Amino acid sequence: MKHFATVLTAVALTVGSFQSSFAAADKAKLDERLSDARAVIDEVMATPDKGIPQTILAGASCVVVVPAYKKAAFIVGGQYGQGVATCRTPKGWSSPVFVQLTGGSFGFQIGGQSTDLVLIAMNHDGLQHMLQNKFKLGADAAASAGPVGRNAAAGTDWKLNAEFLTYSRSKGLFAGLDLDGTVLSQNEDDTRTEYGSDVSFQKVLSGGIPTPPDARPFVRTVAKYFVISRDNH
Repeated sequence: MKHFATVLTAVALTVGSFQSSFAAADKAKLDERLSDARAVIDEVMATPDKGIPQTILAGASCVVVVPAYKKAAFIVGGQYGQGVATCRTPKGWSSPVFVQLTGGSFGFQIGGQSTDLVLIAMNHDGLQHMLQNKFKLGADAAASAGPVGRNAAAGTDWKLNAEFLTYSRSKGLFAGLDLDGTVLSQNEDDTRTEYGSDVSFQKVLSGGIPTPPDARPFVRTVAKYFVISRDNH
């Protein structure tokens, strides 16, 4: 009986060790995604003449970044990518949540070259869609390819109609992209791993959860660029 108890204890310790290893690996994967998302924002904004216009930076309600991964899985009839999102709150930009993007006719790989995606919610409706479980761009939420460049024409279509502006960066080029038909949804498992428990996306994106240390560089980078300039006051 004593031997049996010893075996059970050993098994329990082994299982616990495996679980800890898997949890650490999952957390490292999320840290890498946050770091990659921060790098995408930095690289996009490194060339203001070809980046996101200031009027859009100032008016953004939420920002979603989907950095490309070489191991990104392809689903039959569509594509798949993992990303991170943050929203503007009265106290600054929120802690991030993790999201996934599926479907659509766009490619996460073009000629073998990875593509980074940036989605920007521009109004209250866009923000509300961000707080939902999932929605389809172009159907549940109006979306359009975002204008690019410091002196981009201030068209009225996106101001009046688009809840989301969409961009891509591939082979060093940054441009607006049509993502109609793409589904943006919560990644509850990754968000649970980040925060250690189940937390609602609405609570996180509304600013109700402190930003974890590993996520602060990403949130600070978004806050650095997505600001309201003095000229707009």
